[in-house]
Amino acid sequence: MAFDERMLNGMSVFAAVVDSGSFAAAGEALDMSPPGVSRAIARLEGRLGIRLFNRTTRSVTLTDEGRRFHAQVLPLLAGLEEAAASAAEGAMAVRGRLRVHMDPLFSRLMLGPRLGEFMDAHAELELELVTRDQLGDIVADGFDLAIRFGEPPMSGLVARKLLDTRILTVAAPSYLRRYGRPDTPQSLEGDTHVCIEFRDAATGRTFPWEFQRKRRKLAIKTAGRLIVNDGGTMHSACLAGYGVAQVMALGTERWLADGQLVELFPDWPDERFPLYALYPSRHHPSAKVRAFLDFVVSLTRAD
Repeated sequence: MAFDERMLNGMSVFAAVVDSGSFAAAGEALDMSPPGVSRAIARLEGRLGIRLFNRTTRSVTLTDEGRRFHAQVLPLLAGLEEAAASAAEGAMAVRGRLRVHMDPLFSRLMLGPRLGEFMDAHAELELELVTRDQLGDIVADGFDLAIRFGEPPMSGLVARKLLDTRILTVAAPSYLRRYGRPDTPQSLEGDTHVCIEFRDAATGRTFPWEFQRKRRKLAIKTAGRLIVNDGGTMHSACLAGYGVAQVMALGTERWLADGQLVELFPDWPDERFPLYALYPSRHHPSAKVRAFLDFVVSLTRAD
């Protein structure tokens, strides 16, 4: 199968349909008629020998083969676009549109306060940040990359670990005045203390309360009546003195430094939680993706 101009045009039309969500919207973006878009996709499917889309009167969705093809095509098209820009300008430009799937807590605590620096440094870039609890299919959803806490699922995505943050067990001084300070992690079992539970969006279950000291690991059973799935809500309830919470050290340092939160078990310092960047291809990520990753890494290193 020869790669020629018609194949390249078909790939561009295919990417436009995925990005816009419909043949009609892709036609508007490319200044093509909807029948022209349909013909281009049909020709591409014929040359590849696969069906790329499931079509109904109401929606257009990628097939499994279409999803895999999109994961391969997207970096290729981005690479061609940047190669043309490089040839014309002598350098790869950080410009165009960048869609990033963000972990809500990282976006609010770490990224948001510093975003102005990144935008000022890249005046030709349009950045769209979407915060979601669950990863989903970032290729089918049109994202260039994702920044997520937790171990990544098995997939065709490239997973780059950015950091491991400590997990701290904390409470507010007002809580400790009311209930007393627990002596050991085991003190949190039973009904003597109030624990705030956090539901894992990936599994649907609450995170277990775990502690680690070098090679020793300890898991305890808590029975909190308050269950949340938002880190900001958990922080607020804990700061207000409602209960004990397990939080990431990343982003909570200021509350510990000024005494609004107290770390209860500093002698159990080794429980960790990772932050990953996920993106579709390990071959030549685009300049805009590299620039954003470098910025995120700079934030985590500064922290």
